[in-house]
Amino acid sequence: MEQDVVKTVKGNIKAKKIVYYILGVLEVLFAFRLIFKLLGANPWSGFVAFIYSVSQVFLAPFINIFRPGVTRGNMTQAVLELATVIGMIVYAILAWGIVKLIEIIRAPKNN
Repeated sequence: MEQDVVKTVKGNIKAKKIVYYILGVLEVLFAFRLIFKLLGANPWSGFVAFIYSVSQVFLAPFINIFRPGVTRGNMTQAVLELATVIGMIVYAILAWGIVKLIEIIRAPKNN
């Protein structure tokens, strides 16, 4: 009986770590995107284009909530893309909810 509880607790910890790892990867992608857009990074640069294309998939549901704020300079264009900020918040809440659900579903059974 005690062994089952230990296995469940270890499984919970592993599942939670996986969820938070995925969240961390998404948050880093979104942070890079936000910074690149704010600083007016060259969208034709390989790394910047990669970050934009990968993060675009996850930000698609939030893109048209607000119009982006744009400031044009001599050489660059700074963009405040609120969809990125909203995506960061929504995915963090979603990950937290999934972790709580894992805790509920895989809670040790004390009979």
